[in-house]
Amino acid sequence: MELSSKTSRQLFTDFKAEFPDIHKKNEALGQFIHESAGPLDVKTRWLIKIGISGAAGHLRALVTHVNAAREAGATEEEIAHALFLFIPTWGVPTFMAAYGAWKEQA
Repeated sequence: MELSSKTSRQLFTDFKAEFPDIHKKNEALGQFIHESAGPLDVKTRWLIKIGISGAAGHLRALVTHVNAAREAGATEEEIAHALFLFIPTWGVPTFMAAYGAWKEQA
């Protein structure tokens, strides 16, 4: 279950202020894995992150990943395909929530 955007943002802001070292280390780990842990090109990595965040119901992250995928050259068709791929595993309701988040920020 995802918290409201305002609640989620405030909690994250509070977390960063209270535990700046943990936040920095987590961000560094994420960047290292994203950029250096394997052979996937940047666009493919962002498309995978769209599928992961959408299937997990992390819609705020999904919007961030959609924007990054676009910046990396992903087309709207490729973004849609990344979302479609989790329908058989995660189901239509999860897809529709992610699809709605994508469409709302388009």
